[in-house]
Amino acid sequence: MKYNEISHFSHPQHKLKFEYSEIPFKCDGCKEVGIGSRYKCATCDFDLHMHCAIPTPSIFHPFYTKCSFQFLSRSPGDNPRFCNACEKDITGFVYHCKSCGFDLHPCCAKLPMVLDDGEVKLYLYRKVSSSCHRCGRKGRSWSYRSKCKKYNLHVACVKEMLVETWHEFLGSHGNKGTSSRKLEMTRIPSLKNTLQNHHRRSKGKVKKCCEMAGLAVQFVISAVLGDPTTLIAGVIGNFMSRA
Repeated sequence: MKYNEISHFSHPQHKLKFEYSEIPFKCDGCKEVGIGSRYKCATCDFDLHMHCAIPTPSIFHPFYTKCSFQFLSRSPGDNPRFCNACEKDITGFVYHCKSCGFDLHPCCAKLPMVLDDGEVKLYLYRKVSSSCHRCGRKGRSWSYRSKCKKYNLHVACVKEMLVETWHEFLGSHGNKGTSSRKLEMTRIPSLKNTLQNHHRRSKGKVKKCCEMAGLAVQFVISAVLGDPTTLIAGVIGNFMSRA
């Protein structure tokens, strides 16, 4: 077997090949949107996030110190379940804690606690008391927060932006079979308007911190998409700067 190919239980008929793409895809494992590194069957147009293709069988998370999460191909039971990180429905692969009943999407479970591009740091919090720059609400889901603690972005809101972007992309270019087309620059979500409104009330170091955090939002997006790397963050950042 080639080093860049794997066999996966969810797609036994063909091997999956590693590839990198700047075009959004829907993961056939967790059913969430992705971009960047993935394992793909070109014959069947079958895609998996890296976290879904090569999952860790059991994980612990610092937000749930008493929990042990097991990787499952589907959520247990017949009742609808939601991710405790982003509050979105669980419809595919999941990390589940049997004792506590908590569930995490694979990409949510692997979200970095700190996103650092060398200049800006955003910290992951389970809950924050300040409102989100996207929806204006408090609480709701995990959030990334700037060092000055004035800039917050819900993980759930990032996912909502991505879903909106995904549907717009499909509406413009057809179904998954058209993935060879390039993503239009205007399709990556931007927080420019919400940041500008916040800056009218901010001054000095706080304003500068929020401006830098706004520029670093691409790192949050890339992390939620399942590929928290500088490379893909730079690509998305380029999209956003031209939007």
